[in-house]
Amino acid sequence: MKVLGIRDIIGPIMIGPSSSHTAGALRIALMCRRLLAGEPRKATFTLYGSFAHTYRGHGTDKALVAGLLGMATDDLRIRESFDLAKKAGLEFSFVPAPNEPCEHPNTVDIEVTDETGSITSMRGESIGGGAAVISRINGIDVRLSGEYHSIVVKQRDAKGVLAHIATCLNVFDVNIATTSLFRERKGDIAFTIMETDDEVDESIARAIAKHPDIYDVRIVKSDRATDAVPPQATQSSAKPKGFGADLSPKEAADLFEKLDFPNAAAMLAYCEKEGVAISEATCRRERCMLASNGIAVDDTRNYLAKALKTMRESATGPLCDPVRSMGGLIGGEAAALSAGEESGPCGTLLARATTYAMAVLETNASMGRIVAAPTAGSSGVLPAMLLACQDIHEFSDEQIVDALANAAGIGYLITRNATVSGAEGGCQAEVGAASAMAASAACELFGGTPRQCFAAASNAIAGLLGLVCDPIAGLVEAPCQKRNATGVANALVSAQIALAGIDNLVDFDQTVDAMYKVGRSLPFELRESALGGLAAAPSACAFCQGCTH
Repeated sequence: MKVLGIRDIIGPIMIGPSSSHTAGALRIALMCRRLLAGEPRKATFTLYGSFAHTYRGHGTDKALVAGLLGMATDDLRIRESFDLAKKAGLEFSFVPAPNEPCEHPNTVDIEVTDETGSITSMRGESIGGGAAVISRINGIDVRLSGEYHSIVVKQRDAKGVLAHIATCLNVFDVNIATTSLFRERKGDIAFTIMETDDEVDESIARAIAKHPDIYDVRIVKSDRATDAVPPQATQSSAKPKGFGADLSPKEAADLFEKLDFPNAAAMLAYCEKEGVAISEATCRRERCMLASNGIAVDDTRNYLAKALKTMRESATGPLCDPVRSMGGLIGGEAAALSAGEESGPCGTLLARATTYAMAVLETNASMGRIVAAPTAGSSGVLPAMLLACQDIHEFSDEQIVDALANAAGIGYLITRNATVSGAEGGCQAEVGAASAMAASAACELFGGTPRQCFAAASNAIAGLLGLVCDPIAGLVEAPCQKRNATGVANALVSAQIALAGIDNLVDFDQTVDAMYKVGRSLPFELRESALGGLAAAPSACAFCQGCTH
């Protein structure tokens, strides 16, 4: 299982409108690009499951092309990737296959011809929150996550090849994290994938390729080399300070085993024993995770401050400069809400939070830059709560960053033990999870204990349990925008109840388990396929027939 960090939950910082369908799709294509022998010249994308139904509305098509061009998930040029591909000499086509069976609902096959004439085919799956895995290369089942730096070796399945690869890495002092051999039959073509803790130089690939039974060697850089972990290494001139600063990688790895909380019960027990908040427990876990990999442990707050800056821009931009969404269903709602905040029934805090939630979704739906928290489709909930509370109650940025860390801890537990993918668990897994994160964060902001924070998060999940994912025309616009507003209202109410000391019969862990089971029992039509719920209403179908998206 992928080791989840703060950046996996409060992030990625990305271009909308969907973390799984946009950022995750881009990462699949980016890993594909890194497997090529030269610049891509022709690509065919075959889309399955939810991808096949909603790829235009979610920007999956633009993201896949952008990934092949080498763009990052937060590159604003993703919106123009089709035009940029034509200028770069890349031909591309999309083949929807909605009725073909696939193991994961967000699956794509990519076949690419590069400038050398070589043809590479691979299958990728977007597994939620912007993460992705490669599950097949040239017809052979593999597993390549991008979590670590990786060497992908195409070889003949012969004795001594694996030992040769390991020896080369040892000579260059590269530490191997995992080793896997994938083959169809003994003695035939095989792939060895070695994930490493250290970045792999091209000279290492050349040394490995000298073996007569090795046909090709490719290096796939880790996502953690960019936005997944801070770039600052322990040998930096800036000395780390605080919890975990003096730990060796071995000591940090040993402590991480104790802080890698499997569930809320374990995290709560730690918080109460140590007398710390959920935010501090989450940051301690993060610091040990980073230090165990030789990464400086004092950069997490810098990342969260950067995420907060992006959140603020995405929430305030549409108030002065409304932008129409990709599909044309939304645009301008946040400005209208802002103008009427004083006259409505909600009160200043809730009115302001509603405005911000709607604004972030406008930014997201127009392929602007947002922070997935935990997904792009639910990206308005957490910033709306944080920014509204800061506006009305004058919390400092430091306090808001602490609240972000708290929210990351809640999102981590939900992601680890359930899902935050609408295609797997419905909107309860996206807006529901975001609402739980915001409820707990609000509770900590207003002085709640860790136990009250978990109660608030449980309240929020329970309030949205069973919420379906039914984007009209496959667009992350309606009802998504208004559901984000509902999510932040639900979060504030949930925190208010918990802060009053009202406990729950069903604890957080059992609530998350119930949410996961409910999500798995939802029919496919109600899990981001745009085939059920409001998406199947007559007016929605009429819109689909008249649009070109």
